[in-house]
Amino acid sequence: MTLLTADDVLNKKFQATKFREGYEQDEVDEFLDEVVEAMRQLEAENADLKAKLEAANRRIAQLSEGASVPSAPASPVSPVQAEPAMSMPAISSGDSGAQGPAAASGMLELAQRLHDEHVANGKAEGERIVTEARSTGEQIVREAEDQRNRTLAQLEKERAALEQKIDELRRFESDYRTRLKSYLQNLLANVEDGGESSISGL
Repeated sequence: MTLLTADDVLNKKFQATKFREGYEQDEVDEFLDEVVEAMRQLEAENADLKAKLEAANRRIAQLSEGASVPSAPASPVSPVQAEPAMSMPAISSGDSGAQGPAAASGMLELAQRLHDEHVANGKAEGERIVTEARSTGEQIVREAEDQRNRTLAQLEKERAALEQKIDELRRFESDYRTRLKSYLQNLLANVEDGGESSISGL
């Protein structure tokens, strides 16, 4: 599996749902699972590098022990050849003793440097992923809150309009009842008086 990069996190887009506010929950969960998987891979690689470093340290220790083992005693020589024969092994032994620890130290420094660099890179990458994921999550929350506020404002506006319309209907009903009552009273008065009068309509 290819590790996530900061651009992957930054450019990740979620589809908006059709029937509720916010983003698709399954897509968000899958993306967070990818982030977790990337972090786990980084941890596994770090563990593998540590194991390799320990193996290199053991090998260096073995080389160092081999360099410190004394050589077997030389075979007896004649008095005339004793001095030249002893001087040559001393030079050779000195060279071997100098090269062994130096090579081992160089290998150790190289392995340690590579390990430190990889660990630092992995840590930085992990921090970037976590930071970008947190930033994306905060952005999602902000957008959801903004959408909620807009929806609430729109509902509040519509409610105010409905309340105004209800008030208008109530005033119209009251006025209509008053006019109807007046009309009926006039009509009843005309009937009782037996007179004929024109009745104004509504």
